[in-house]
Parts: sequence; C-alpha cells; structure tokens
Amino acid sequence: MRKVWVIGGAAVALGMGFVMLLVVGVYLVAGNLLGGVTAGSRGLAKGAVPAAYKSLVQKWGNLCPALSPALLAAQLYQESGWNPTVVSPADARGIAQFIPSTWATHGIDGDGDGKRDIWDPDDAIPSAASYDCELAKYVKDVPGNVSDNMLAAYNAGAYRVIRAGGVPSISETQNYVKRIRSLEKSFAAPVTRIDPTRQAAGAIAFAQSRLGTPYLWGGDGTAEQGGRFDCSGLTKAAYEKVGIRLPRVANDQYNAGPHPSRDQLLPGDLVFFSDDLTDSRAIRHVGIYVGGGYMIDAPRTGAVIRFDPIDTPDYFGATRVTEDGAKALPTAV
Repeated sequence: MRKVWVIGGAAVALGMGFVMLLVVGVYLVAGNLLGGVTAGSRGLAKGAVPAAYKSLVQKWGNLCPALSPALLAAQLYQESGWNPTVVSPADARGIAQFIPSTWATHGIDGDGDGKRDIWDPDDAIPSAASYDCELAKYVKDVPGNVSDNMLAAYNAGAYRVIRAGGVPSISETQNYVKRIRSLEKSFAAPVTRIDPTRQAAGAIAFAQSRLGTPYLWGGDGTAEQGGRFDCSGLTKAAYEKVGIRLPRVANDQYNAGPHPSRDQLLPGDLVFFSDDLTDSRAIRHVGIYVGGGYMIDAPRTGAVIRFDPIDTPDYFGATRVTEDGAKALPTAV
C-alpha cells in the first residue's frame, strides 16, 4: 500500500462567482453526510478546481457512494496541490501521488488512449477515484464512517484499517483524514448561506481567486508585480474589493475592528500570528479565516497563496472588519 506525503502546494482557483463562493463553514453543503457515507452533494463549487481538471473530478468523483467530486478534489489538493509533476520523498508521483508499485496494480487507462501514465492527470485522477472506490469496498464492513475509512486505507492501507476497526492510531493517517474531510467542504457546491456578511464572503472570494499565486514580499497584486501579494497585501486587497479599506501592514490591520475570540470566529475574520503573544505590535502574519480551522494566506517567500490551519502555537488573535459582523460581537472596538 502507498504512503502519502503532504505537499505544500495549492490549487489555482479560477474566476470565483460571488454567489457560488466556496468556503469552509460559510455554506451548508448540499446533501451533507448521510448514513456515514458522503452522499447528495455531488457538485463542485465554482472555481474550486483548476479548469483543466474540473470535468475529470466531476465525472470520476461520482464513481461510488463513498466518494464525491468535492471529496476527490480535496484529496488531490492534499496530495499534490494540483501539481502533476511533483515527486515526494517516498517516490509518490504525479497529481494523485501514487507510488509505482501501487500504480502497477491500481492505475487505469482513464482516457482510453491505450496507456496507463502515472504522470498524466487524465489517467491519474480516474485511477485515484477507482482506487478509492476499491478501498471503500474493502472497508465497507469496518465500523465508523465509510468515507473516513476509505481515506485512511488510501493513506495507510486497507489491512491496517480493518485490523484497527476504523481509522488507525497513526497520526499521519488521522491528520490526513481530518484535513481532507475539512477541505472537502471547501470544494463542494454551496446551496444555503449560513452567515457571514456579504462583504466577508466577497473578500474570501477574492482571496480564493488568488489561490496558487506565488508570494511576493511587499506585494500589492499590481500588474508590475505579476499580481503577487504578501500576507497583508492580500487581506488589504481582498477587503478593498468589497469597499473596506484596511491599513497596509498586519499589526495595524489587527486594530481595524473588534477582536472575536477563537470560538466566535466567522469566515471573513482576519487572523493574526506573532512570536510574542503579549504584543500586537509584534504581529508578523495575517490571513483570512474561511472556517473549519483554516485560513487563506500568503505564507512566505517560496510559497503560494493557499489554505493553512490557524490553530498553531503562534496564533495571536482575530479582528472582524465588517460593520454588520462587528455589531454581532459582545466586545467593543
């Protein structure tokens, strides 16, 4: 069985529509999880998947009841960040990160050209879906959520899942399942608005449209800069898009509104990070919260705009910059 190595890449999101915005926690996903199996929500949020792969993910994500297009998209994003040429330290290859021995057994000719090419997304994406569904059959009688057990088997092997009676106590595998199931909500087509304000949703839509863009220190997204941003440049531009002007640097942005606690966070809140948790002037990083414990941020030189977890030791706090959202908080500015 294969071993997955998480690649720190990100999907390139294209042309986000405002209403069809994908956000973890902003929308209720159609169908939700029924009977322990991903069901009902069979579509993809607009712009969530690079255009070159959208039809493949949509088609093959419906291969079996334990899979969905959103779940397959989240898995591919986790595996490779949509990079079809990446190679992991364990020699896992391509957009679906198959190791050659697993590919030899489970790779399929997805595009019908007579070849099974591990590097070709037209083969690798169908193969990932086919392998997922095969694993789902292996673990269908294992207690717990079938889709969770399927993902765990993809990461650690079906035998370990069967022997453990569910997701095994392997931290890498548990984190793999948790992250993909959380990101799944980001890729699913939304149907019902839960909260945040229209401004917050619009700011997130802007940030999502820049997923995969390389970081540039001091970047404001200008044409001369190739549309690149640093962390506070991204948040400033995202909120300028919806009519809210923010200061340029992260530690000034922290003072642009009231400060929700961790359990009060809503999508659209700015989240901040510092090496000195007692001093807001020491804040060195900011992102836009999207729900589910994740933000979109421009992390550092050499990285791209991507999803990152917020619950890290350097998490400083948050600021709500939308007027309607701020009114819902018990704290004053």
